[in-house]
Amino acid sequence: MRKPVFVLGALALLAQPVMASPVGTWEIEMRDSRYKVEMCGDGTQLCGTLIWLGNGADNAENLPYLNTMMIDHARPVQPNQWKGDLHIYGQTAGGTITQVSEDQITLKGCVLGIICKTYQMYRFVE
Repeated sequence: MRKPVFVLGALALLAQPVMASPVGTWEIEMRDSRYKVEMCGDGTQLCGTLIWLGNGADNAENLPYLNTMMIDHARPVQPNQWKGDLHIYGQTAGGTITQVSEDQITLKGCVLGIICKTYQMYRFVE
């Protein structure tokens, strides 16, 4: 009896949607910052660097973070999902990065495991 359950579980894993790579340029939902996302480390980790500020975010308070890493070597935990540190404007949070579609990523960062914030990022095409 256990064999069918195992087979169904294996089939469910195989049914995970195959998405385009998360590598590319992504814009945060407020449209005031863009990030270069790439595979890093051993080639399975995810890194993201702040590459552009605009629409009011390009101010003296935020400019020191330009060209710094936001997603820091996040490790894959399941298909289309990574966990690692997020560095957001001077704050570090444990984060989950989930690619929900070819053109959308959800970032969820939590400080001390209780104060959490979620952001949406959309693939930026010039």
